[in-house]
Amino acid sequence: MFEFEANEAVIVESKKVLEAALSTNPKTQAVLRKMIRAYVLKAREQVVNSIHFKNGDPRGTRQAVRTAVYKKVLGANINIFNRKRASGSVNTYEPPRKLRPKQRGGNRVKRGERTNQVMHYGPLDRGWIIRLTNSGTGDRTAGTRGGKIGGNRGSIAARNFFQPLGDRALGIMSENLSNAIEAELTKLLNEQ
Repeated sequence: MFEFEANEAVIVESKKVLEAALSTNPKTQAVLRKMIRAYVLKAREQVVNSIHFKNGDPRGTRQAVRTAVYKKVLGANINIFNRKRASGSVNTYEPPRKLRPKQRGGNRVKRGERTNQVMHYGPLDRGWIIRLTNSGTGDRTAGTRGGKIGGNRGSIAARNFFQPLGDRALGIMSENLSNAIEAELTKLLNEQ
């Protein structure tokens, strides 16, 4: 026959430690969300550094990649959706002119108001450009707003680069995050 003796104070203390480590505990949830936010920002940085444009991205379009940490469940994502409100920042970049002074050629039609607005969107408001290059477009035509000029601007072929980049970065992040959470829980249990 086995004899088992337990110290009730140790059991009560162990129960308190385990309850504190549960993800239902608000303090533990706050710590976990803080860790998730730190790791998803590292994953976002990897995705941003992996996006490349032919022109080198002079308008900072890559900065439009967003992250979201969930409030009701423990988790996060990386996305290229629009923000709820425009950031208000303006981009002053003007594409270089290829004509020599006094040389004929180029576009003699002045830019429309909407074209100027789109060209000067700030870096955080340019997520739609990443979406266009990622999923492609149909035929694009000009001249539908002011009606002064018309023409076919072609289409943009889908490149489908964002999901593989995001999946790879989030996979690495989730591994690192699970190791960090495990270390944090081990530290918490050892302290008690």
